[in-house]
Formats: sequence, C-alpha cells, structure tokens
Amino acid sequence: MPPPVTISEREIAWRFVQSSGPGGQNVNKVASAAQLRFDVARSTSLSEPVRARLIALAGRRVSGDGVLVITAQRFRSQERNRADALERLQALVAQASERPEYRVPTRVPYGQKRQRLEGKTKRATVKANRKQVKE
Repeated sequence: MPPPVTISEREIAWRFVQSSGPGGQNVNKVASAAQLRFDVARSTSLSEPVRARLIALAGRRVSGDGVLVITAQRFRSQERNRADALERLQALVAQASERPEYRVPTRVPYGQKRQRLEGKTKRATVKANRKQVKE
C-alpha cells in the first residue's frame, strides 16, 4: 500500500456561497455552502499517475484546465460543510493513489471449448428431432 498523500493547505482554495440545502431563512442570509478548489494539473504533491487517475475518477468535477471543484452543502454550518468537502477530497485522493490491479487475460482450454460445442450440437439435434416430419 502506498504511503498516504498529503496535500498542502496552500494548494486548496475556498469559496463560500449560499446553500440550497436545509436551514430555512438562515440559508438565504448566510454563505454556508463550501466550494473547495484544488488544481490537480499543477499540484506538486501528487505524482503523475495519481494525478491522471484522480482526473479520471473526478469526471465532471474537474474543469477543462484541471481544477477539481467539490461543493459541500449538506450541513447548515460552514465549518461542517468545509470538513465534508475536505473528507471527500481525501477519499478521492486515497482512491486515486491505489494502483489498479491489471487482469492477466487467460485462454479457454481446448477441452472445454470442444465440450461446449458438443453440448450445443447435442441440444440442436434434440430440437431438430422435435420438428414434424414431412411425408
């Protein structure tokens, strides 16, 4: 297992906007939703393969210039939304830092192929014998 990746606080930019989640009138007055911006393409704390996997994992959350945007608005308070966004970033980076296991393709043995084809032939003859014979 690779060592955990640490991301510098300087590489993360925060923006706080009005949330659309729970909170009643509070939602209309307070900017409680947290938007985390992390420049994946220019990050110095990630290796090249991890960077590529992170961009692939994040999908639409990565902009054209390689900036990952995570918006958290599940909670009523700004602090909890900020912590939620950080946890989601950590989970994404941890998932991207795991090297995928490559499957080694195998061949079906000749005996199994022959057995399958013989079974198909037998079944075809059984079905063919059900047809009405024309005289």
